[in-house]
Amino acid sequence: MYGYDQSAYTGHAGPTTQQPYGVPQQPPPPGYGPHPGQQGYPEPPPQVQPQASSHHAAQPQPTGPSSPPAPPSLTDALRAYTSGATSTEEFHDVFLSSKIYCPRGENPGFLALHNTQQPVIPLFTSLKELRRYAGKDSRYFTVTGGEVLDLLPSGYGFALDMEGEHRIVLDARAVEEMVDYTMRRMYG
Repeated sequence: MYGYDQSAYTGHAGPTTQQPYGVPQQPPPPGYGPHPGQQGYPEPPPQVQPQASSHHAAQPQPTGPSSPPAPPSLTDALRAYTSGATSTEEFHDVFLSSKIYCPRGENPGFLALHNTQQPVIPLFTSLKELRRYAGKDSRYFTVTGGEVLDLLPSGYGFALDMEGEHRIVLDARAVEEMVDYTMRRMYG
């Protein structure tokens, strides 16, 4: 399986119970949803095709030694999103392409927390955040945020940086909205 980092495992340091996905589940109760004050995922803006003009020549783009600014890290995007400084769409765009750290159990797949209001998958923006939660020698694998949305079992939400200052918990319905929003943006 791709994305696995073969690090040592000494066990989970947190007080929660974890079970691999695929365990029979009950329908989730009303959940956490998007961050308070943030709306769900809106319809994507319509695609606009540039119009060619016969009387204006294309302007050459300036070139030089400066490169475009680096995209924000997922940690920065999460901090901005939870403080209300960035939109849901901007956070979503950063999440999709970012590396996500996932605790790893004995069996392949996500670990799920079942002692929460509804089952959630713990995800982390950095190895530092994962180790804060699961311990210094914990095993993990990495995937992109887009792969998380593709692989996450139906009926599960996720918690990003559970022990972090800027954590966010999205219930199963909010995750479905993220998936729907992604599909509309990709396929119209």
